[in-house]
Amino acid sequence: MQKEQIHRQLFEHLLIPDDSNIDQAQRLFHGRGHAYQNLHHICIDWLPPVALITLFAPEPTSEIKKIADDLQLKIPHCKSVQLQHRYLKHGPIEVISGKAIQQLDVLENQLKFQIDLNKNRNTGLFLDMKNGRSWIQNHSKGKRVLNLFAYTCGFSVAAISGEARSVFNIDMSSPSLNIGRENHRLNNQSLRNVRFEKLNIFKSLGRIKKHGRYDLLICDPPTFQKGSVDILRDYPKIMRKIDQFMSPESSLMLCLNAPHTGKQTGQDYLIEKMKENAPEYIFKEEIKSPKVYVDAENKGLKTLIFKRKKTTV
Repeated sequence: MQKEQIHRQLFEHLLIPDDSNIDQAQRLFHGRGHAYQNLHHICIDWLPPVALITLFAPEPTSEIKKIADDLQLKIPHCKSVQLQHRYLKHGPIEVISGKAIQQLDVLENQLKFQIDLNKNRNTGLFLDMKNGRSWIQNHSKGKRVLNLFAYTCGFSVAAISGEARSVFNIDMSSPSLNIGRENHRLNNQSLRNVRFEKLNIFKSLGRIKKHGRYDLLICDPPTFQKGSVDILRDYPKIMRKIDQFMSPESSLMLCLNAPHTGKQTGQDYLIEKMKENAPEYIFKEEIKSPKVYVDAENKGLKTLIFKRKKTTV
């Protein structure tokens, strides 16, 4: 396919924000789902007022400049177009046009989150989890929430917004948890009932149980972190422990973004492993990613809700 055709196809499927959502952080184009020929290596996010192009394989500078110019034409509110090279080790970001904006606060469902376009491969907010955060916001009232692999605590912000009784955030990264604190402050949320602890969950079961039991668990692990997490190896370990610190009628949100699950999809993998390792819980529903995340191979993010079976006396 010629470059002109690739460029045209990209903009045919580009989600242009309108006046109703121009202020909301969102994905505009998702090539990683392999739904668009020769575009599987390109994603574009809108982090107002920044358009962030992410490449998972190299593209000529001239082609990226054309995309940047068209983005600024189609999104008048765009003040900066930036490019992330995710195929390089640290995922460096460069400014293609406009202002050099490195840190900003974005909106999602009227909640604010801190974004960093300078230091890290990840910006601080995974946009494909928007509907998951919304579900948590709508199902947290009065609940004691356990947030494993909390990262920058987006789920915690959503839970407190939804009037959760308490949230316990656990992650191995102190900098990420510090951003989590800032995310709560950005939303004028009290930290009185929010805990943040740097813990290895595989070595800290007693610590987790100490503050339980919990009514709602969120587990959104990284796929792989050298020396700490290999989620296809470790997810069953987590599942076997879950019921030790959950309440009798608890709910679980289990997430998986691991395309290499053999013949199983991520959904099949989670359901099967839960049957094997935590049969007390039954699958209730799947939370779909936003529609822009077209996934031709069904290998993208899976977010499943499980509910503990009611005990009979």
